Amino acid sequence: MSYHDERSRRSWQNAEEILGRTGFGPGDIMIDVGCGEGFFALPAARIAGSSGRVVGIDINGDAVSRMLGRAGKEGLSNVEGIVGAGEETRVCTGCADLIFFGIDLHDFADPRKVLGNARLMVKAGGTLCDLDWQKRPTPFGPPISIRFDEQTAAALIRDAGFSIERIEEVPPWFYLILAVPDPRAPPGKHPEVQSGKNLSEAEFMQ
Repeated sequence: MSYHDERSRRSWQNAEEILGRTGFGPGDIMIDVGCGEGFFALPAARIAGSSGRVVGIDINGDAVSRMLGRAGKEGLSNVEGIVGAGEETRVCTGCADLIFFGIDLHDFADPRKVLGNARLMVKAGGTLCDLDWQKRPTPFGPPISIRFDEQTAAALIRDAGFSIERIEEVPPWFYLILAVPDPRAPPGKHPEVQSGKNLSEAEFMQ
């Protein structure tokens, strides 16, 4: 069994249940950083409905194309896909109700840059969710050596200008960190942030 296989993944990870933990709801905007083929982005689009929006960012153009193809077959017109590196891609400023990382924060070459961009994209009242592998032996998954434990991931998130709300275990092999923007660390104060699009929420939703 491969943890990259979307179909087998459904046997050990429930996207809808995990999204439910974040408070994401109808009319909300979610940015899925490292979206792959849309394992979380497509369920989120169903939840968001026609008044919401989901943007998936991934460096793998083929995966983004498959996500958009599946969205089209379902009639999900509220899904957008962007091919790009998380370190270099910012789709808006202060537009997102939810910035989502689905078992991938450990994969980025520079997670500090990625989280810096997340801080700029999230709304003042929005949420960042980091779902990732526990740093322990599991039947499959990425090498333990590249995984972040909960404390390391939480420290990176705090350093990017967030306040940790809670850390939860997600059986069988994961943890989930929910964080909110720290008003004492406003966006734009972090040197690791890269330039990108600078759309307001209203412009983004047009």
